[in-house]
Amino acid sequence: MAPPIRIGIAGATGYAGRDLIRLIARHRHAGIVWLAHGPGEPDEPISTTFPELAGICDLTVLDTAVMLAKHKVDAAFLALPHRAAMAVAPGLLAQGARVIDFSADYRIRDVAVYEKWYDVQHTDRANLGQAVYGLCERYRGQIRKAKLLANPGCYPTSALLPLAPLLEAGVIRHEGIVIDSKSGASGAGRKAAAPLMFVEVNESFKAYGVFSHRHQPEIEQELSVAAGKPVEIVFTPHLLPLQRGILSTIYASLAPGKGADDIAAAYTAAYANEFFVRVKGLKATVEVKHVATTNFCDIGYFVSGGRVIVTSAIDNLVKGAAGQALQNFNIMFGFDEKEGLV
Repeated sequence: MAPPIRIGIAGATGYAGRDLIRLIARHRHAGIVWLAHGPGEPDEPISTTFPELAGICDLTVLDTAVMLAKHKVDAAFLALPHRAAMAVAPGLLAQGARVIDFSADYRIRDVAVYEKWYDVQHTDRANLGQAVYGLCERYRGQIRKAKLLANPGCYPTSALLPLAPLLEAGVIRHEGIVIDSKSGASGAGRKAAAPLMFVEVNESFKAYGVFSHRHQPEIEQELSVAAGKPVEIVFTPHLLPLQRGILSTIYASLAPGKGADDIAAAYTAAYANEFFVRVKGLKATVEVKHVATTNFCDIGYFVSGGRVIVTSAIDNLVKGAAGQALQNFNIMFGFDEKEGLV
């Protein structure tokens, strides 16, 4: 058997980093060489931060700069905040590592759009042009050859998987699409913030980021590719009193002459051979609890007259982050896509 692929994880002390460590631990062809944290965090075993990882991974988490100088890896996962990833990726690419970035730093192809929504100058335009958007079920051919991969956002994954096939097949109109998404509190990351405290989140439910959430341009970018024309959406995220999971309810208008059979045909063409997308069909409901801790995306839809409502459910930390990243890793290195994920 070939030696395991050597992996480094920067941002290992976040929720997505934790889930990634857990998934890689059961991967037969990969091994973690180093774990890194951000500035100001203590150097300590990962099991100090996440006791559930004791005996699964006992590496000490060190500063990212120290790890980059100390070890070379075949692949690096950057579970870092936006802006931080583009400071680290160039050095890893120069060392010959293949990089999978969890942030938005390489997702938005138009630099001006990125800088507008993230309010920061993009400092790695040279590598932005080679980045591949890692929505596995749509860009598999490009992913196989990618050196730098932009792992999709959690909300975009929950919206793009159900919508892109319908736009690409011309089943729905590209105007007037409304995406109403609800996420568990882990989607905001592992940080001390009053709005995310248990007593603030529990027994409550609210919209946030109205007309201003940074995932909107990412969703519009990829839907425009699918439609072959510019697509503008109304996207409203909500915070659920749950640890993990996203449920998206999507409202669209059918194109003239299209109906439920055309929706079914579009989904069959897109996902009949896709293990991690489960199309439940017409009048089927999907639930967050049925995808929790898994890499699945469940899709159901309803049709009435000229309107369609599509619902999708994913785990924001798995299919929306660590699981999709590992699925991308498997594609990039030629492994079975299910390796480490089921």
